[in-house]
Amino acid sequence: MVFSSITFLFYFLPIVLAIYYIVPNRIKNIVLLVASFMFYAYGEPTYVILMTFSIVLTYVFGIFINKYRKTEYSKIFLIIAIICSVGLLVYFKYTNFIIKNINLWLKHKIDFIYVVLPIGISFYTFQMMSYLIDVYRGEANVQKNILKLATYVSLFPQLIAGPIVRYTTIEKQLENRTHTFQKFALGVRRFIIGLGKKVLIANSLGKLTNIFLHGNEMSILYYWLYAISNMLQIYFDFSGYSDMAIGLGRMFGFEFLENFNYPYIAKSITDFWRRWHISLSSWFRDYVYIPLGGNRTSKIKWIRNIVIVWLLTGLWHGAEWNFVIWGVYFGILLIIEKLFLSKWLEKLPGVFSHIYLLILVMISFIVFNGESNSQIVKNIGGLIGYGSIPFASAESVYYFKSYFVIIVIAVVGATPLCCKFASSEKLKKIFNIGEPVFLFILMIICTAYIVDGSFNPFLYFRF
Repeated sequence: MVFSSITFLFYFLPIVLAIYYIVPNRIKNIVLLVASFMFYAYGEPTYVILMTFSIVLTYVFGIFINKYRKTEYSKIFLIIAIICSVGLLVYFKYTNFIIKNINLWLKHKIDFIYVVLPIGISFYTFQMMSYLIDVYRGEANVQKNILKLATYVSLFPQLIAGPIVRYTTIEKQLENRTHTFQKFALGVRRFIIGLGKKVLIANSLGKLTNIFLHGNEMSILYYWLYAISNMLQIYFDFSGYSDMAIGLGRMFGFEFLENFNYPYIAKSITDFWRRWHISLSSWFRDYVYIPLGGNRTSKIKWIRNIVIVWLLTGLWHGAEWNFVIWGVYFGILLIIEKLFLSKWLEKLPGVFSHIYLLILVMISFIVFNGESNSQIVKNIGGLIGYGSIPFASAESVYYFKSYFVIIVIAVVGATPLCCKFASSEKLKKIFNIGEPVFLFILMIICTAYIVDGSFNPFLYFRF
């Protein structure tokens, strides 16, 4: 089940909200737990068993890690728990990738196994690992109520595509959270805006990228249309989902941390990753980079730490070499910036450092979306006319005219300009009055698009 579906918007969510607010506080978590399992089972009923097994393992190991705190046994239990969690993730996500490369490199003929990637396994595995590590470090209290732990792991607003919500963020909220009309209204507002970003912008740009990938007539203009649409689609798809998740969380009394902060206004790769998928980059920072020594070590080890983190970041996104290349690409860029380039970027006029960032990120998402190395090289080369292709063609001009408005809207929407405009003291009263009408109309338009359209994927479901 996806948020941008009629089933979710007009059946599942209203029923769950009604039941949730009718029942007394002491069983609200149980309502959320049952709803979350139903939500997950709607798409993959078999893998509810896997998630339940993972939750039980996490619960048991958390108890033992806490019981033997400050002893060697606590560390042993943590290591076993992480091996189990990572082992399940590797089996379901990377087994055939490993087999494929063994067959390729060692000339073996190992048969592939039939395994379907459970939706959201990368997200909920990282949440459970962060919980166990925080319990081991003494930064989180062990949860002795398995139902509350299960609610945390399976919470449907963020279950299948994040953001990665740490246990410490909502630990107190699981026990006691406030429900106010203002918080609910803010949640509805955030959800509808996220829905609009996903349905009206990401899906529209996704159609253009699909047309490009399945078309034959190419030109420089066509390649640039693809590259720009692709990077904007990925942003609005994922940030739209994060907005919807944060909004849903508020409707149920939870306060999730922000996951995006206008990453395309950054002026360096370092700044970009402080703004893009914040929950993932901070997870790797706190649970991999810093434990490895971070930057408080020799330069060689520091470079090693960055390479390890970004190799894992790439692999986390998918079991294909383009994701590995994508991760290493960013790791190399970050090393270059931290060694010397950041000092030069600070001296440049802001427009040049901003262009530098956008071009490198645009190329990164061509790699991210590439189905083969040859296709990646072809798509990047097409930006500069590699292969003696024309600057424009009748087809590319047609699509440029057709998608120009939506691209402009997406470019503006990827910046804080709208928020600054809306927060102007002179216009604040007008927006306060007009916003409910705007949100209602936006919801109607999104519904019409969902009913009318068939192209409605969530890119991050595969992670």
